[in-house]
Amino acid sequence: MNAPPTIREHRSFATRSVRSVKGIAASERSDAADTLLGLVLTFVAGAINAGGFLAVGQYTSHMSGILSSMADNLALGALSVVGLGFAAFLPFVLGAACSAILINWGRRHSLHSRFAMPLMLEALLLLGFGILGWLAHSSQAFIATAIPLLCFIMGLQNATITKISGARMRTTHVTGIVTDIGIELGKLAYWNRDGRRPDRVVADRHKLRLLSLLLCSFFTGGVIGAIGFDRIGLLFALPFAALLLLISVPPLVEDLLSRSHPG
Repeated sequence: MNAPPTIREHRSFATRSVRSVKGIAASERSDAADTLLGLVLTFVAGAINAGGFLAVGQYTSHMSGILSSMADNLALGALSVVGLGFAAFLPFVLGAACSAILINWGRRHSLHSRFAMPLMLEALLLLGFGILGWLAHSSQAFIATAIPLLCFIMGLQNATITKISGARMRTTHVTGIVTDIGIELGKLAYWNRDGRRPDRVVADRHKLRLLSLLLCSFFTGGVIGAIGFDRIGLLFALPFAALLLLISVPPLVEDLLSRSHPG
């Protein structure tokens, strides 16, 4: 019969858990931290993308679709619709630019929170989105504000994980993920007649596993987001804001403590 965990074992587990949370958005990266952060952000992106569609009637991370729609409507002379597309495209770009500015500023000042700052900003914007939507009850004025806001958030998040992972991961859309999964599956199925050749085709199983996890995380977030936003309303954005706060606060606190107690 196994003995029950001791108090010391409980404390050790709690300490490891706190360190794991602190390391998700820390400046010192590991493959495990990158993977965990990627899963969290794809989950949040899937939920906000699906829930945002229910809230404002438009997906806010698909820049390919938005640009194609702008081109179609420009050709048809529907300039007002082109303007609406630009009002979604520009905030996405600005969100990505904002992420780059925050991360590079943090790196210049040797901050542990260089990656946590854009995540904190995303959390605050999601918090504002949920509360504003709850107060405005999906009015036309809210929708006109919400679309650029959600596009800014998606650009901010996508640029953040791109910077953190060295462009190995994207979180707000899955076209690249699905394409890379297909490539690795093709390499996995490829028959090398002579397995000793230096140019033999070998699948990256670790990459395939990571991409599959990201895809599942995005889909799971989308299902949960659609159900939650449909049944609870825009206040359902608050749990996702809280999740981002949970992983972004520890590095920020670490910087504040190090500045208040130098040396």
